[in-house]
Amino acid sequence: MSIDDPSRADPEALLAAAERETRGRLRIYLGAAPGVGKTYAMLSAARAVKASGGDVVAGIVETHGRAETEALVADLEMLPRKGVPYRGRLVPEFDLEAALVRRPGLLLVDEYAHSNVDGSRHPKRWQDVQELLAAGIDVWTTLNIQHVESLNDVVQRITGVRVRETVPDTALQKADEMILVDLPSDELIKRLADGKVYIEDTATRAVQSFFKPSNLTALRELALRRVAARVDSDLVERMQGSAIKGPWAAGERLLVCVGPDIAAERVVREAKRLADLMGATWFAVTVERPGHVMSGPDRKRLEAGMRLAQTLGAETRSLVAPDVAAELLRFARFENITQIIIGKARRRRPVAWLRGSLADALVTAADGVAVHVVTAEADEAGGRRFDLPPLGTLPGYAAATLGVAIATGVGLFLSRFVALPNVSMLYLLAVLLPALLYGVWPAIAASALSFLAYNFFFIDPVDTFTVARPHELLALLVFLIVAVLISALAGRAREQTRIAAQRMRATRRLYEFSRKLSALADRGAVAEAAAVELHATLGRPSVILLSDQGALSIGAAWPPEDRLDTASMTAAAWAFDHGEPAGAGTGTLPSVAWLFRPLGGSEGGARIGVVGVERSLDSPLLDTESERIVGSLCDQTAAALVRTMLSAEVTRARTAAETERVRNILLASISHDFRTPLASILGAATSLIDYGPEIPAATRRDLLLQMREEAENLDQMVRNLLSMTRLESGALELHQDWVDVVELMNRAVSAVRRRGATQRFVVTSAPSLPLVKADQSLMDQALGNVVANAVRYAGREARIGLSATVIDGQLVIAVTDDGPGIPAEALPHVFEKFVRASRGTGDGGDGSGLGLAITRGIVEAHGGSVSARSPAPGQRNGTRVALRLPLAPQPETEPAAEEGA
Repeated sequence: MSIDDPSRADPEALLAAAERETRGRLRIYLGAAPGVGKTYAMLSAARAVKASGGDVVAGIVETHGRAETEALVADLEMLPRKGVPYRGRLVPEFDLEAALVRRPGLLLVDEYAHSNVDGSRHPKRWQDVQELLAAGIDVWTTLNIQHVESLNDVVQRITGVRVRETVPDTALQKADEMILVDLPSDELIKRLADGKVYIEDTATRAVQSFFKPSNLTALRELALRRVAARVDSDLVERMQGSAIKGPWAAGERLLVCVGPDIAAERVVREAKRLADLMGATWFAVTVERPGHVMSGPDRKRLEAGMRLAQTLGAETRSLVAPDVAAELLRFARFENITQIIIGKARRRRPVAWLRGSLADALVTAADGVAVHVVTAEADEAGGRRFDLPPLGTLPGYAAATLGVAIATGVGLFLSRFVALPNVSMLYLLAVLLPALLYGVWPAIAASALSFLAYNFFFIDPVDTFTVARPHELLALLVFLIVAVLISALAGRAREQTRIAAQRMRATRRLYEFSRKLSALADRGAVAEAAAVELHATLGRPSVILLSDQGALSIGAAWPPEDRLDTASMTAAAWAFDHGEPAGAGTGTLPSVAWLFRPLGGSEGGARIGVVGVERSLDSPLLDTESERIVGSLCDQTAAALVRTMLSAEVTRARTAAETERVRNILLASISHDFRTPLASILGAATSLIDYGPEIPAATRRDLLLQMREEAENLDQMVRNLLSMTRLESGALELHQDWVDVVELMNRAVSAVRRRGATQRFVVTSAPSLPLVKADQSLMDQALGNVVANAVRYAGREARIGLSATVIDGQLVIAVTDDGPGIPAEALPHVFEKFVRASRGTGDGGDGSGLGLAITRGIVEAHGGSVSARSPAPGQRNGTRVALRLPLAPQPETEPAAEEGA
């Protein structure tokens, strides 16, 4: 949808409004300084809400001994404070757990920027408020303008005081209302002098330092600007959400370049201030050169600057490019950036005088983009000047010394036999090898030693460090410069190779881990693989906790661990419930020894667990590279876990659907096939009971025979059902004995003839047919089902033949008919359960579709196999079903084979 369409509301505004409906509402009473009446105004409004019937509770209110404030809070319900142990005493703090249990309609939490004592659930009170809002509780709080994170540097320049307790701008952006509580500077100073803000001694010192009229005026302006910016933002959001027509001009978009220097945080705060003044979206970007290695302090400063930018609400990006200026401009064009903010130190590196600074390059190449340069302050002028590589190790310097000695020895030896005008080439080789093997500093040491050795042994006058001729001195200096440059280039190439190898190994591990996860179908196996990979990558104990109906339990851990302490489980539960990291190094339960990150939950997906990485007291926090690796591993693990869950759900759905289908077929079959013989039995029995003496004897006999026949049919159906149940459950027991196959075939023919079969039967067998080791009753059932199937579908005048012979060491029992046969499309399925056919095709037996399936199960339980062909071999139509049974060694006495018809 175009933003120029006046008939439709902005979807982002609607989504933001919908999101606010699911959480509590936050109102902030903002003041320029302490004593302007923020708490008084909040309590007065709260009393009005309570008077109108609202459920108002004072979670924590700091009256500072002011009588007017204490009078307002006297008749409000107060939550008791919670004593937190700290340095041998109990410090009263806000009881977050009690507030969550009480769940009032409106909760008053004074001093939004307050720092909780160590051991509290969150280190900052604004984090307590965020959890209350997430629980659906409305909160009112108070805040002074000097506690806003992005204004920290500005407030310091105005007042000369660095405020340590700050609130990130992202927390302020979640406020639904911001009310300015203002007081003229002269009146505030008068209140201070009257002792209504601080006690007398403190008030005197405050007037002399912080509470100066000029300071208060500047702070009032900051507060007014902040509230005005918030009102303007609310107005635009309401216009967009209500589809109110207005001028939608393109807004400003800012980009701040964050570098590894001590001014990084100040540049970020300056960018935030400009973004707030302009109401602009802003980005924080760092550009890393390929192969460039940052020192530990530089890396920490860069990470601190990027974390601050993220806290202040910027969208952060990490880019890699050899040309920083070109990459920044490319990103600016891609994101439609209108202004770029960068920092510039007062002292520049020597190399910067040659190639120019980043500010110069941006100003020269920027087209249509404004560039703001934030200059360094006095305490930042002596900041980072050189990125010196780490000093080499003792083996490196030993190798450098040995290489120079070898070059000197080879040069002296060769000089005895031939004149060497370029002995310096040997020393260049001695410089190159330490650079490639040990880095820059050993190579520079080799350059200095080569310079001295070359001068001492090969430049006249030899055996002294004196240079007699000027051109020899020039050659020495050129040699030294070339040697140092070669050592620097070789050392940098070595570092780049090392970094490339590290990244290649990390990429390969991620690829192999992804392949490994794709082959795992079990949730526990995925969790175990993830825990092992995290431990191998980070070298720290790792644990995967999975959600089972909302409760977290350990799915896998490496090294193996079956429990976590209560504090760790609390941090894990918080990370799972809120979808944010918790534990060591975070703002939630930072004293816990584990860092927990949620698994899943991105893009609206459900969270499926958390991943934990242990951090001992002496181990550092994860750096940016490790955080990226952990993030990638978590994303891959979450995707694999979701895949296993979906696969399990699909399997359950298929199983349920198949079970339902089988149940419906079975019920339909039983209801139909059982009803017919039962109706016959019931009718015959009723006739015999009602008219027994009047019915002729022959008719009575027919009725009794009919009842017996139908009862046998019912018995056969029940036997088939029970046999299928035993087959599927694996409970079928074989009582094997020697069975005469000819007798088996004759019994099957006799059974169908008793049930009224009219077909012509022919039973044949090979001479001297061996016995078979089998369960006689089960084989009677298996062969009887095949014969009954032929009787049902071959036709009343068909010819049905039963034959037995030995083929390839197996006994083959074949049932052949000359009926219409089985259609080609039905033939592959005739031995499956519940396969039934209309006349002329399919299964038969009892008509339930189980006969041939049971036959296959029984024969396979004996180690044999069954097959069906249609038309029968040598015929135009008909069906041949063959049962193949393995032959066992025969007993000593073997009965003769019989034939019957």
